[in-house]
Amino acid sequence: MLGCVVACGERGVDYHAGVSVIRVSTIAVALAGVLAMMGCAQPGSASWRGSPSAAGSATPGQPSAAPTSLAATPSPATVAAAMPRNGNPDKRAVVPAEGQAVDTSRPDRVIGTGSAASCTSAAVVSAVAAGGITTFNCGADPVTIVMAGTAKVHNNTGRTVLDGGGKVTLSGGGVRRIIYMNTCDNSLGRSKSDCLYQTDTQLVVQNLAFVDGNSTGDKTEGGGGGAILVRGGRLKVINSRFQRNRCDPTGPDLGGAAVRITIQYHSKPNYIVDSTFGGAQGQGGTCANGGAVSGLHASLAVYNSVMSFNTAIGNGANPARAGTPGGGSGGAIYTDGNTFTVGIYGSIVSDNRAKEGGGAIFMVSNNRTGTLTIDLSTLQRNPSDGFQNSPGIFFLGLGKPKVTSSTVK
Repeated sequence: MLGCVVACGERGVDYHAGVSVIRVSTIAVALAGVLAMMGCAQPGSASWRGSPSAAGSATPGQPSAAPTSLAATPSPATVAAAMPRNGNPDKRAVVPAEGQAVDTSRPDRVIGTGSAASCTSAAVVSAVAAGGITTFNCGADPVTIVMAGTAKVHNNTGRTVLDGGGKVTLSGGGVRRIIYMNTCDNSLGRSKSDCLYQTDTQLVVQNLAFVDGNSTGDKTEGGGGGAILVRGGRLKVINSRFQRNRCDPTGPDLGGAAVRITIQYHSKPNYIVDSTFGGAQGQGGTCANGGAVSGLHASLAVYNSVMSFNTAIGNGANPARAGTPGGGSGGAIYTDGNTFTVGIYGSIVSDNRAKEGGGAIFMVSNNRTGTLTIDLSTLQRNPSDGFQNSPGIFFLGLGKPKVTSSTVK
């Protein structure tokens, strides 16, 4: 298990212990006892907040003058093809108010001055570091910005909102992670004495595409998060697309080819709304675990989204079987921890694959208090090459997954 950086550690857990598992291959899966995990902070409640006042602003999150224009120098954007529609077009699930898009009509700063060349990687890095609300003005056509460096959220800037307006793609160029947020990274500042118990540091990405992110070899917070890595605070993803992202191909507990969320001791979920992970053959994410999203001690609420053609490619599960490097679970979603929840609402999870367990979803609540809810959704064609206890799902938590008005097959 990924160890906590502050004042605690965790031990390996065998997720197959004492559970009737549907075998889908001839490979036997070792059984062992479950070891409880320890938390690093007391549970709390994190509400979505406005940004703190920017320099010269009288109201938090609202500039008192014209927004700053960030037209930086190297790595200019290039004109790209029109973006496809994101998420499940049926949009059957009602999204809670706090899971909805942020109003960005009065941004704190704007990247670009009306042309693709004026929108650069350096400007994105600067805007994310500054916090507040950032939009883009890159011209009439969609653009792709290849990141020359990872954009890092600073922990004393409150809420950071990045809105691409449906025209901006951020690319890792196949060599780097795109966005990094870590409330326990002292180099990025601190808003509270307990780095894990952050209610102010929040990241919102909306109307963007994230492609070709790659965190392979970067084992920060245990690794994973090819496009976005978040530790602490909260994350909200709205109307965005993730394609061809990847992280390390093996490892028992690292994961999240697109998004990795770790060590969050809050009762509130991280939201993924109206978004697509993969979406077509050859466009999905690949990682040891969690071909789309991975979470550790982090609740997740997925609304009206699509996760398809993602793959967990590790080998040996968690803890790793003797002679294997471990991993291979959660074709789309891999989650682990103690008390947390996963909800899939109005979404399509299809054509994902896990080399070990849970072709669609792998969820283990070590203290058996976590819940999995699937409502108004379709989960299908998600093969688990090793083990599952529902079609495409491996779940250990409170009772069984709660499935309503959904297809799971």
